Amino acid sequence: MPVIFFVPLYTAFAFLYLLFLTGLQDSFVLLLKMQKAIKFKIIIMPKINSKTIVFISGAYVSHHCWDAWKTFFDSRGFDCTAPPWPGKDAQAVALRARHPDPVLAAVTLKQLIDHYVDLVKALPEKPIVIGHSFGGMIAQVLLNRDLVEACVAIHAVPPANVMPYEWNFLKSNVRTLGFFTSADKSYMMSFEKWQFAFTNGMAYADQKAAYDAIAIPESKRVARGGLTNVSKIDMRKEHAPLLLLAGSEDQCIPEHLCRRNFKAYRTTNSVTDFIVKPRNHYVLGLPTWEQDAVFIHNWIEKQMESTSVHMK
Repeated sequence: MPVIFFVPLYTAFAFLYLLFLTGLQDSFVLLLKMQKAIKFKIIIMPKINSKTIVFISGAYVSHHCWDAWKTFFDSRGFDCTAPPWPGKDAQAVALRARHPDPVLAAVTLKQLIDHYVDLVKALPEKPIVIGHSFGGMIAQVLLNRDLVEACVAIHAVPPANVMPYEWNFLKSNVRTLGFFTSADKSYMMSFEKWQFAFTNGMAYADQKAAYDAIAIPESKRVARGGLTNVSKIDMRKEHAPLLLLAGSEDQCIPEHLCRRNFKAYRTTNSVTDFIVKPRNHYVLGLPTWEQDAVFIHNWIEKQMESTSVHMK
């Protein structure tokens, strides 16, 4: 959390010099008011120290979508895990064979969030969370609950505070809600819908290979939960560093929706970064995935540098 000082100008420079000499890293909040002095605000963002990363997959896909990413970050000294959602603890081909799967269909969004809350609380240190799509929304919930040291949300479904109305989002996802169908049966995205929502702009052979590798059934109850207060967060609450990534070619979670998610944050002193790249929703498996992993790694490393000081 940020540290805020209100101090006279000459005191501020003395404080900054002391900070340089001592390497002060501890996070604390001090409000000091001195009358008849020139005042301005010093914001100190404490560095993050975690070397643990939890990857959170989104809807419609297997947690194996993170396999290459785990290898990448493992090789750079991080301890990584990409746990499956409840009811998704098998290979994609096996999960498709279970469809319609009443066990998966019974999973609710609250149960899914609680699953990740319990997981991160059991770790030896607060992790960095990296979530894609629906996993990006869950990652933001964990961030808002002060359970993580940093959060990266890749083409994220927004929290319930931001109501999606973008046409391509609705076209990609509305059938997952399963209105007028039984919630006791899982939903399986068709290959044709996959081509539109995930792999638009790709060659047919690559689209089919991606679908066969990671496409799996989904719980309608989880999808419906995204429209409720279960995923609502306090957008004004100060938070650990947050990076939001959007794709200009993404039709499942359009750039415009990601940008509205970013703008909904009303914090003053928290690191909240927003980046757009020319990616579709299959961003984790595109030929450019390693470029994106390097970018995220560099962003994390920046947050791990010595405590940053900003003056306003």
